[in-house]
Amino acid sequence: MRQRHLSCVSVLLALCLAGSAAEAGDHDHGAGSASTTSDNASFLTENAAAMDRMMADMEVKPTGDIDADFTAMMIPHHQGAIDMAVAYLRYGQNPQLRRLAQEIVIEQQQEIAAMRLALGQPLPPSVPAPTQPDAGAVHDHSAMSHGTMSAGTSTVPGMSMPTK
Repeated sequence: MRQRHLSCVSVLLALCLAGSAAEAGDHDHGAGSASTTSDNASFLTENAAAMDRMMADMEVKPTGDIDADFTAMMIPHHQGAIDMAVAYLRYGQNPQLRRLAQEIVIEQQQEIAAMRLALGQPLPPSVPAPTQPDAGAVHDHSAMSHGTMSAGTSTVPGMSMPTK
């Protein structure tokens, strides 16, 4: 099992590197190329650490309780996916892959919670998503009037609500 999993990971990393090399050929290699190389090395280091942690955490001694053994292996597997997605979000640029990585984080967290709940285990503490900026710095709504629409108006530009 471990050998097959490592083979799959090797193939995925090779595809990522091939994609990065192909993409690099399409861009100007000005001042940003050193940063790209540094980001690539940092991503690969973080990703390898996440993989190593996941593989080590999935090596559990069977207890004879199928439900507990299943979740003892699956929770680290899902956490590994979260850790790899977070590493991608730190360094990856492709908008579609960034959205996918965000979805992976959310979905895998939900599945970990579902497995823990199924066994009556406590849920992990809630933490903000790694891609969300400080709410106060970005979402200053002090100039907006929430819930103060008058009849026949809308706060959405180009939209009006008919009055009765």
